[in-house]
Amino acid sequence: MTESKINYSSIREESPYSKLKNKKSVKNQIPFGILVTIGIIISGILLSNTSIELGLYWIVGISFGFILQKSRFCFTASMRDPYITGSTALTKAVLVAFAITTIGFTAIKFGAYSNGLDIPGQNYIAPISFATIIGAFMFGIGMVISGGCGSGTIMRIGEGFLLQVLTLFFFIIGSLWGAHDFGWWKKHIILKGKAIFLPDIFGWLGAVIIQLLLIAILYILADKWQKIKQDF
Repeated sequence: MTESKINYSSIREESPYSKLKNKKSVKNQIPFGILVTIGIIISGILLSNTSIELGLYWIVGISFGFILQKSRFCFTASMRDPYITGSTALTKAVLVAFAITTIGFTAIKFGAYSNGLDIPGQNYIAPISFATIIGAFMFGIGMVISGGCGSGTIMRIGEGFLLQVLTLFFFIIGSLWGAHDFGWWKKHIILKGKAIFLPDIFGWLGAVIIQLLLIAILYILADKWQKIKQDF
């Protein structure tokens, strides 16, 4: 009789209902969300009154941050996850984004070119050199160790990950250091390379087809990689 009482007591203590009852009640976040939304709207109005551009930047920044947070979109994860978890969902998302921007930017550039105007963004076609390899290697290691790229770090700070504040601090230090020494790198290493603009080599249509074909191949490989990892 004693044993049965003990057993019933232990069952009662471990029941899901008792665990649910002992859980701390979660605070309602809706009032905070309403206050933040009101603050965003008021800030947008004040910035728009000062400058239309500032208001536009505010709207785009808020929208971009919201999309990043909800989609968990991160360039670091797109390169890291296939090796660590085998998932290539973000990798394929990044490739789709590249495909869309390829078409969009080509349309903008070709539109200017066909109208005899200066092609926008040509100053950002950087030469490919040994500095590209060094920078990619160092930045890749830094992103994996810190757990996120620039946008991902700022997004996680907004979510309350205080450790990412340390990442952002050294991100800023490294950026300032890099900007300070950029002149030397550009003169002695970067300019030693050659800038490549695909439409100059393959034509506008050929450049788009080649780039989209490469993206498609990478997408297929990423999809196959995930299936192989899932089988294991």
